[in-house]
Amino acid sequence: MVDEQNQDHLSDKAKRDLELVQAAINGDQAAYGELMDRYRESIYYMMLKMVKNTDDADDLTIEAFGKAFNRLTQYSPNFAFSTWLFKIASNNCIDHIRKKRLKVTSMDTGMTAHDGETVYYDARSNTLDPEETIMHKQKVLHMRSLVSKLKPRYRILVEKRYFEELSYEEISEELGLPLGTVKAQLFRARDFLSNMIENTKDTI
Repeated sequence: MVDEQNQDHLSDKAKRDLELVQAAINGDQAAYGELMDRYRESIYYMMLKMVKNTDDADDLTIEAFGKAFNRLTQYSPNFAFSTWLFKIASNNCIDHIRKKRLKVTSMDTGMTAHDGETVYYDARSNTLDPEETIMHKQKVLHMRSLVSKLKPRYRILVEKRYFEELSYEEISEELGLPLGTVKAQLFRARDFLSNMIENTKDTI
């Protein structure tokens, strides 16, 4: 449960956020939606400013809400919900940027470790050996099998986004759905898939 004591320092907006957080914890799905509506645009533009890529900003926005919603019971009204949410979003984005930089770091120049020693990457071939190829195909088949078990509205969105690699805007236009609905339902679909993968991880 969120500690609701000592809220006098919070603004009216922050107090409304706290009410929504408590309602969401108690299972009110509309509360999740209202929290997203209140902060989706500002989180998105913060992500866009950091990564300079609209698709990455979209994904990172959804991830930020996903992480925040999964940790709602950890939120304390000592800080405004918006401050807490923006911190989660920025930290997640920084992790994303670091991982991306690691991937593009030159194989020749390497990286300088904390002790000052230069660490070089092992330039391995991108070609999978036969065993790796089989394992990769098995994982793809397993993922498609899991996706096929989703409710139709979620399955179609996941297939469009991750198998056909359409943008959120293209999916919205093709399916005749509001852009916000596409993003919100993809967030739910990814959450469902994450749980399904966790429950079957020993099989892949």
